[in-house]
Amino acid sequence: MNYFVKGNPDLCIGCRTCMIGCVVAHEGKHIFEIDPDSYTFNPKLHVVKTANISVPVQCKHCENPACMAVCPVGAISQKEHCIVIDPDKCIGCKSCEDSCPFGAINMVPVAGKFQADGSEKKVANKCDLCIENPAGPACVRVCPTEALTLVTEEELVDSMEKKRAESARIAFCEMHPQK
Repeated sequence: MNYFVKGNPDLCIGCRTCMIGCVVAHEGKHIFEIDPDSYTFNPKLHVVKTANISVPVQCKHCENPACMAVCPVGAISQKEHCIVIDPDKCIGCKSCEDSCPFGAINMVPVAGKFQADGSEKKVANKCDLCIENPAGPACVRVCPTEALTLVTEEELVDSMEKKRAESARIAFCEMHPQK
């Protein structure tokens, strides 16, 4: 089973610390030492913030990912409980971006790489659960309100068991109101 990060809109304050943590985790601390105008900020998740709700939206690492199915060059694959994009293989066709039901993939420029026509090369970008970091997803670690949770198979099984037990309890109470 693929893991994924779940956001709790009741706890999210829309501060976007998760986005900064994501960029730092993938680009390194040097982003704080360079001119902000010379750096492209490309987080692998996006905070949706409205008057009523705020929550990060990121890849759900689907078990049968549409993005992987439509990629014509095999740039998207499963690796260690998550779906990842190989930016070196990506041709920027946007098929994955269009097929994602969550809007979790976007196209980002690659610094220093250009197309044949001189325009910046763009590749697909999405959450990779910070696969290279043994500590896990940076967004989960840096969230000040603990609105983000890494969902593993064990946690999902535990959650399902609790929901089933609660459903059984409710059904029993409805059938036997005096008990």
